[in-house]
Amino acid sequence: MRWLESSRGLVFTGYQDLWQWSVDRLEEFWASIWDYFEVSGTREPGRVLLRGNGAEGATWFPGSSLNYVDHVLRQPPDAVALIACGEGGQEDEEDGSPGAGKAAAGAIEKVTYAQLAELVGAAAAGLRSLGVRRGDRVVAALPNGVPAVVGFLATASIGAIWSSCAPEFGARSMVDRFRQIEPRVLLIASGYTYRGRRYDMSEKFAQLQRELPGLAHSIVVPARGDSPTRGRMVWEDLLREPARVEPEPVPFSHPLWILYSSGTTGLPKPIVQGHGGILLEHLKAVGLHSDLGAGERFFWFTTTGWMMWNFLVGGLLVGATIVCYDGDPLWPDEGALWRLAKEVGITYFGTSAPYLEACRRAGLSPRELGGLKVHSVGSTGAPLSPEGFAWAANEIADDVLVASVSGGTDVCTAFLASCPLLPVRAGELQCRALGARVEAYDEGGRPVLGEVGELVVTEPMPSMPVALWGDDGTRLHESYFARFDGVWRHGDWVKIDAEGSAVVYGRSDATLNRGGVRMGTSEFYRVVESLPEVTDALVVDTSELGREGELVLFVVPAPAFEVPEVPEVPEVPEVPEVPEVPRAPRPVLTPDAEARIRQSIRDQLSPRHVPDRIVAVRALPRTINGKKVEVPVRRIILGAPVETAVAAGALADPEALEGLLEAIASAELK
Repeated sequence: MRWLESSRGLVFTGYQDLWQWSVDRLEEFWASIWDYFEVSGTREPGRVLLRGNGAEGATWFPGSSLNYVDHVLRQPPDAVALIACGEGGQEDEEDGSPGAGKAAAGAIEKVTYAQLAELVGAAAAGLRSLGVRRGDRVVAALPNGVPAVVGFLATASIGAIWSSCAPEFGARSMVDRFRQIEPRVLLIASGYTYRGRRYDMSEKFAQLQRELPGLAHSIVVPARGDSPTRGRMVWEDLLREPARVEPEPVPFSHPLWILYSSGTTGLPKPIVQGHGGILLEHLKAVGLHSDLGAGERFFWFTTTGWMMWNFLVGGLLVGATIVCYDGDPLWPDEGALWRLAKEVGITYFGTSAPYLEACRRAGLSPRELGGLKVHSVGSTGAPLSPEGFAWAANEIADDVLVASVSGGTDVCTAFLASCPLLPVRAGELQCRALGARVEAYDEGGRPVLGEVGELVVTEPMPSMPVALWGDDGTRLHESYFARFDGVWRHGDWVKIDAEGSAVVYGRSDATLNRGGVRMGTSEFYRVVESLPEVTDALVVDTSELGREGELVLFVVPAPAFEVPEVPEVPEVPEVPEVPEVPRAPRPVLTPDAEARIRQSIRDQLSPRHVPDRIVAVRALPRTINGKKVEVPVRRIILGAPVETAVAAGALADPEALEGLLEAIASAELK
């Protein structure tokens, strides 16, 4: 704001005034972001935006050229660019050489910006020697560590296109994603560690090689302790020839990477985003909204299969140190990541709302560790409850900014963001992001304030997809713009107040509409999951147009509130048989526990939202990124075949789906 006053003569009364200018004068705003962050590249004077239809079909900075990687490698060479670590990490003093993938199981590895430039230069030369050229796809199944970051930057530097999956994805999930984009090169870990257990990747590797047409080369990145694979090209081979990194200028909208939708209800959408759009958006989101720059240590718990990994790498654009972690955030206990934060000096601690809620429920108090430098706590992936806000504010550090944000893979950023200039109100997202004209629409497509409506974006943003891979534009239009002409419909319920703060109520296609009273699922979970009787919950409304169905609540009961099992006395068979491995029986809630759940919903939500059925299950299915699968479960109950309603490979625990299907059948819900 000071810079806009001194360089443009623009004076603003506060953030809301600045936001209004940023969406009313889109071209001026995004040009100011280019200039403020001194973007390297060529730009045609006066040409910022060629409009399409509203938010659809825009072309940004036509005639300009740049490369994302230029902005990473212009940082002070001696500054630490990256810290990579895994479960139980301790400083690795035996071998300080970077880039060998040592962060997978315990070591803490530090890489300066100068070392990062050397690694990226060597990797880019290695990729060129394999015939990789502008527009080719390089895909990866790697843990969150140095090789993943180097592989991405090397790929982008030569104008090739990056795409990655987390190594814990099932082979079918990887194939479903990568096969659509026909990669030329695959980078794959030999294995990974999770909850202290080593997992081998050889079978996934073999399936990927069999089922990816056009794959010319595969490079194995040995996990810590693994020997190089004979007869295979390995990571060190790619880095063998030192070379200076020379990022190749590409058009503003040239593809940078391909991300994927969750794929819970079909093939994941391959979402293409451009160099320039992501560069400007992440400079704004990381450098302004997150208030990060040189000297900051930026952490977000994520895998390489979630857009937050791409966002985390964006910290390099502003000279921050990014902290990459590989493993289970709750292993060996809820305090593991907070001990890491103290050890490596994390200043911005980003994670998911379910993780913060797990820490709260465990009674954890990170501030008791002493020495934490955390000034901001980022939260996304699901709405954070007011109780979660209070826990973070009280138990982490003094004057910590609780930055609950909401956006999506589709734009690789947040529409609803944090801001260090604004107050934090429990349960609310602080503001609409600069340059994002976010509105709440009623059913008639009219903007409303102070009422729950569809979250829409009515003006273009540079990081909106330049395409869906292999699409002629039809699928892109149907995915985002078909409901309201020229308006991006994101699929969330949101309420925006007159001051610009917002509350997200969950997915609009999973809303609970009972007798005309509409409620988002996040409100429902806030009540149910705060009860000691419940460890997890999933609610679906089976109503359809013109027909009110049942409200079904699935719960994972806390052990103390299950009906105790009465062991059966086994009959002694006349002929000895090989015993079957017994399957864990489906839990049953005690009558008192069920009554308390119903009464709490009646008292705190509404009588109309008391479930018709409460069904106890042993576990609930979630996507690999931890999101609940309400819509697929609803479709299954309404009769859709399981294989068309949900892709098991997109789930973190497919066995949880099997248990849920058994519960649906037993309760005769279908």
